[in-house]
Amino acid sequence: MQTQLNETVSYLNQQGITAPEIGIILGTGLGGLVKEIDVQLEVPYDTIPHFPVSTVESHHGKLIYGQLGGKTVLVMQGRFHYYEGYSMQQITYPVRVMKLLGVKRLLISNAAGAVNTNFKKSSLMLITDHINLYPDNPLIGKNLDEFGPRFPDMSDAYDRDMNNKLREIAKTNNITLHEGVYAPVQGPNLETAAEYRMIGKLGADAVGMSTVPEVIVANHMELPCCAISVLTDECDPDNLAPVELAEILEAAAVAEPQLTLLYKELVTQLA
Repeated sequence: MQTQLNETVSYLNQQGITAPEIGIILGTGLGGLVKEIDVQLEVPYDTIPHFPVSTVESHHGKLIYGQLGGKTVLVMQGRFHYYEGYSMQQITYPVRVMKLLGVKRLLISNAAGAVNTNFKKSSLMLITDHINLYPDNPLIGKNLDEFGPRFPDMSDAYDRDMNNKLREIAKTNNITLHEGVYAPVQGPNLETAAEYRMIGKLGADAVGMSTVPEVIVANHMELPCCAISVLTDECDPDNLAPVELAEILEAAAVAEPQLTLLYKELVTQLA
C-alpha cells in the first residue's frame, strides 16, 4: 500500500494539490458545501492512480481543492461504501492520502436514519461516539507501522475541540444540533423494524452505511476528525413506513444549508 499511496500523492502534487490543511468528506445528497468553496482544481476519481470510483448515483466522484473560510481544503465530493463491493482498505484509502498530502483536520458528513425517536427527519446529529456493526475493519491485516500502532486507542475517536466549536456555532446560529451515537451497517438495504429495535437497544441514536471506517483510519494516523449526520428518515420500529432514495435526498436537501453553515464556520475558526 505504501508504494500505491506514494504514487497517488505524487500524482495529486503534480496536478497542483500541494498544501491542503483541512479534509472534508461529503455524504449522500450533501454536496452543497462545494458552492461555498473558491475552487482551484477538480480531479475526477477515475483519473487518480489507485483511487476507487464512486458507483452511487448521488455521489459525484471527484476531489475538489480550493479555499474555504481562509483555509485550503481538500473535499471528497462522493465517498465509497462497503456495499459497493470495496474492501475496507479501499474505502479508507483517501483518508490516508489526505493525511500524506498534509491535511491536519478531517470533517465528515453522512446521511443517516434516526433511531432515536426524539430526533426528527431533516435535523442534524453531532456524532459523539459509535458502535461499529460492520463485519470488517480497515486495520485488519499487517499493520502499517509508519502510520500508526497495531492497537490504536478509540476512547476519544471524535475530536473534542472541534465538537465543542460545533456546539457553540450551532447555539449562536439557532441550529438544532442533536448529539448521539452512530452505528454503521453494511447495507445496501435499509433495516427491518426488528433491526432498528435492536440497534436502538444497543445504544445507537442513528444508523447509516459509512463514516466509521474513515474515523478508525483517521484515529490510526492521529488525524483529528469530527462527523455530523443529516437525519434523513425516522426509524421508529412501531411506525415504520417504506423510504425511497428520492425521499432521503429531499430530506438531506432541507438540512444541507445548516450543515454547510456549521462546517464553513468551523473551518474559519480552526487554527
